[in-house]
Amino acid sequence: MRNPNGYGSVYKLSGKRRRPFVAKKTAGWDDNGKQLYQVVGYYEKRRDALQALADFNENPYSEDAKTITFAEVYNQWSIRKFEQISHGSIVTYNTAFNHCVELHDIPFVSIKSKNMQDILLSSGKLYPTRKKIRILFNQLFKFAMENDIVEKNYAVYLDIGKKEETDKKKPFTKNEIQTLFDNVTMYPFIETILIMIYAGLRIGELITIKTDNVNLEERVIVGGIKTDAGKDRIIPISNHIFPFVEKRVLEGNEYLITRKDGKPYQYSNYRREHFDRVMESLNMIHKPHECRHTFITMMKMADADIVALQRIVGHKKYETTLGYTHTDLDFLRDAIDLL
Repeated sequence: MRNPNGYGSVYKLSGKRRRPFVAKKTAGWDDNGKQLYQVVGYYEKRRDALQALADFNENPYSEDAKTITFAEVYNQWSIRKFEQISHGSIVTYNTAFNHCVELHDIPFVSIKSKNMQDILLSSGKLYPTRKKIRILFNQLFKFAMENDIVEKNYAVYLDIGKKEETDKKKPFTKNEIQTLFDNVTMYPFIETILIMIYAGLRIGELITIKTDNVNLEERVIVGGIKTDAGKDRIIPISNHIFPFVEKRVLEGNEYLITRKDGKPYQYSNYRREHFDRVMESLNMIHKPHECRHTFITMMKMADADIVALQRIVGHKKYETTLGYTHTDLDFLRDAIDLL
């Protein structure tokens, strides 16, 4: 019978050795997803190594429950947890773990509420990250209780404070935008946030754009909703996001942004499943409309023509769709290329 994932393995070392058989166990993964191993022991016979591995899987903490560290508990917990979650969630947990570096080498049984509360207070992180750290503490204590390492979950007493007020619109910073680009392959749909930032689109506009309304050759999108000035406006595609738009057009779906079944998103689904999840994972606090606010801010800082800016974002009524000329398009593209 095949052993389950994470069970471990036994193999024989080469050469003449008194104890040639090694029993090893998966001990977790590093930040790059590389598997780490823990050696259970070396044995004279294969059956002894197999028995030792079985005993270790039965209760790996029977002998060292008093000395096993926070980092070792995290590594053991992650073995099975990471098989069940997405890569983005793995990155989020690893980030939370790295915020707790002061606890890594401390015996888990010695960690109390004050130790964890001090981490939360000194982290300097915003509410979403503090929340993720508390979730990690709870998960590890639950795991430790299930394996008889501790008898009490001290994480339930933690206070992560109130969520910061974010009513005032604030644009994404240059560093935040670069972070989005740096993680574009790590989180699904992160490129759609960049499309909104570099096209001045609202979520409601993004999810209603059909691929037939994207002209890759002319490098423009015809789209927009809400007002007469905003409907069916001409939006030049910035070079920063052109590869993202092109990739989605070539997928052949009816809409530029679609669910797995090819159907368009509803506002609430897209925000909950993608936008808010990316913001929380990357420790950013932004509302979707701040993508559009960022675009306007960047265009003003680049000294873009105010008329071009008004036309792109739909703040002023103008002739669109059927009446635009190549001169109009050059005018708008010149403005967008300032970014």
